[in-house]
Amino acid sequence: MSVYALAQLRIHDAERYGRYMSRFMPVLEKYNGKLLAADESPRVLEGQWWDRNKVVLMEFADAAAFRAWATSPEYTEIAEDRKAGADAVVLLIKGFAGA
Repeated sequence: MSVYALAQLRIHDAERYGRYMSRFMPVLEKYNGKLLAADESPRVLEGQWWDRNKVVLMEFADAAAFRAWATSPEYTEIAEDRKAGADAVVLLIKGFAGA
């Protein structure tokens, strides 16, 4: 069953985050992840979104595929720049069976 990773970020070091982004897609694609959406100015329709300034939505075949990507040596290496450049809340969301 597909899973979705939803990241809500507050970027505070554009240079470090930019370095992360420049290396992100090849690593995601190597692990068969899909980037579904990325928005640096999402429109809040209801409630408060506090202090975040970017949202990213990714899809993986299942939780094991997400973990393989998230713990891979390639992602672990580039994630150092993401962690230095942005604070993040990352949610792993189960998809619906048959969707």
